[in-house]
Formats: sequence, C-alpha cells, structure tokens
Amino acid sequence: MNITVYLGASRGNSPALEQAVRALGAWIGESGNSLVYGGSKSGLMGVLAESTLHAGGRVTGVEPQFFIDAELQYDAIDELIVTETMAERRTKMIELGDAFIAMPGGTGTLEEISEVMSMRALGHLDAPCILYNLNGYYDDLRSLLCRMIDAGLSTEERQRGIFFASTLDEIRELLK
Repeated sequence: MNITVYLGASRGNSPALEQAVRALGAWIGESGNSLVYGGSKSGLMGVLAESTLHAGGRVTGVEPQFFIDAELQYDAIDELIVTETMAERRTKMIELGDAFIAMPGGTGTLEEISEVMSMRALGHLDAPCILYNLNGYYDDLRSLLCRMIDAGLSTEERQRGIFFASTLDEIRELLK
C-alpha cells in the first residue's frame, strides 16, 4: 500500500512529535508498505523518509521545482517526482496514495489533508483519511467537523472515511 503522509518541513518543538514521526516511518518500512511524501530532507519530512528507508521501506517524494532549485530534496529516496507547482504536487500525491495520514503540521499540511477530506466527502476518493491526533493536536478540527454536521453544512455520510487516531496502533488498525 502507498501511504501518503503530510507533515512539516520544520521539526516543531515537541520531542513526542519527532518520536511519533520516526515510529510511523519505521512501521511503514517494516510492514512492507511504501511512503509517499513531499520529498524534502528538511525537518519532520526528512525524519520520516530516513526512518522509512532505514526500516527497508520504499520512499517516493513529490516536490515542486522551486524546492529542488533551493536544494531541499532528499537525494537518498527511491524516487523523486518533480512538479511545476504546489497544486500539481498535491494532485500527484493523491494519485499515488492508497491511504492518507496528516501528522500535526502547519498550514501546508492542513491544506493538503483538507483536499483529501473534500475529495472523500464528494465521493471522488475512496481511501482512508487519517489525522494523527497526537496529544489532541486535531481536537479543534474534529469539533469543527462535528459543528458542520450540527449546522446542516455537512453530514456523517460525507465525513465517513475521515478518522482521528491518537496512536500508531490506532492507525495500524484503521489501515488493516
């Protein structure tokens, strides 16, 4: 299975986050799955790719040319797909993915996983969309999704396939 993971090119300030990223990468590699990610060597992205590779997993990065020009790509990965724009990058990462995970991240991570959530809601994507709710990071987003249903602006049916997982064990269960 190709698991597309969205996460930041910074490290954040929580040691627990980096540990969770390392554990996720190790599991992807050890389980025989493949990683699809943003292609960077920086921050948590680099940690994820490195841990997946060290566990024997295949890693595909998708990175726009302007990041390549800035020499941010991770050269040790198995495959690097270069796009012209961020929009093309998002599209390619979705095309390649069989499942989608958003680690705690910034606005880019939110944009990427929001597109997956929207495609699920529209019925254009039939793959699990998992928000890794480490230490309650996505609690407010979960509340917002519930509020959308309460306000009649979304439905449980449209949000089916969007999951919140607090641990790697929960992610493993969702992807069985």
